[in-house]
Amino acid sequence: LENLQPEIKKLAERLRYEVSVRGKQLGWSEKVARFHFKKNLRRIITELYIRDNCHPFKASLLVWVQIPMWVCVSLALRNCSVGAVDSGVQEQFSAGGALWFTDLTAPDSTWILPVSLGLVNLLIVEV
Repeated sequence: LENLQPEIKKLAERLRYEVSVRGKQLGWSEKVARFHFKKNLRRIITELYIRDNCHPFKASLLVWVQIPMWVCVSLALRNCSVGAVDSGVQEQFSAGGALWFTDLTAPDSTWILPVSLGLVNLLIVEV
C-alpha cells in the first residue's frame, strides 16, 4: 500500500490539472470541480488497489480475526478461575503462577500483560 503512494500522488496531480482545465471549459464552479476530482480520484485509487491486489482492509484482517479469539480465550480463562466447581482447580489457579503473577485468580495490578498484549498487536498491525 505504501508503494502506491507516489503513483497516487502523481495521478492526483494530473487529475487535478485535467479537472481544472475541464472545469474552465465547461464553466464549473469550485464545488462541482472538487466533486468531480474526488469522485475520479476514488475511482483511480480503487483501480490501483484492484490492479496490485492490495486493499487496505487486508492489512487489518489479522486483527479482526484475533479479536473474537482473544475475547473467547479471556472469557474462558476467567470462567475457569472464578467459576471452578472443584476446589482443587481453584487452589491450583491460586498457587500456580509464574514470575510476578503468583496468583492466577487475582487481577494483574501491574498492567504488564494487557500493555504487552496491546503493544504486540500494534506491532503486528504496523509491520
